[in-house]
Amino acid sequence: MLNPRRIVMLPQQGVTLLEVLVTILILAFGMLGLAGLMGKTQVAEIEAYQRAQAVSLLSDMTERIDASRTVAAAYVTGTASPLGVGDTQPASCTGIPFGAARDQCEWSNALKGAAELKSGLYAGAMLGARGCIEQVQAADPTPGVCKPGVYRVTVAWQGLNPTAAPFLACGSGLYGATNLRRAISADVTIGLPGC
Repeated sequence: MLNPRRIVMLPQQGVTLLEVLVTILILAFGMLGLAGLMGKTQVAEIEAYQRAQAVSLLSDMTERIDASRTVAAAYVTGTASPLGVGDTQPASCTGIPFGAARDQCEWSNALKGAAELKSGLYAGAMLGARGCIEQVQAADPTPGVCKPGVYRVTVAWQGLNPTAAPFLACGSGLYGATNLRRAISADVTIGLPGC
């Protein structure tokens, strides 16, 4: 018969190695998840930067139109021929007299990213940035009607992740899939002081 006091428990060997392997496996999955999260965070950061640039460029042109209220109609480009990437504006606007044409040229260069060069290429704006200026409503100073002129300024660019396609027409069909196109706009209302 066995004496219960004499039973000796031997230490279990190899369990710690198995625990270490399981821990390494769990850490590896965690690190893979972290790497994926970092990639998505970087894309989101680029998207946010591009949107901030677009807001700045949108504000620039709305302020230019607002400062030149009497000739606001001269700024209209329409949506079929946007300014920015792929337009025919010169790289230097110094020879163009001050006014709507000069403002369009300077805005086009800003949309192209001319303010910052990297390896000889423009790098200061969004991917494929384009800008459109439309006349939404013509001014009508007729007594009893008195409608102000309304102009829509739109900035479009290419996003990195597919999202809902914007309803704005600027840059439509120029970015491949419509769900990669981003667009923001602001309206400039030119009031009629005599009404």
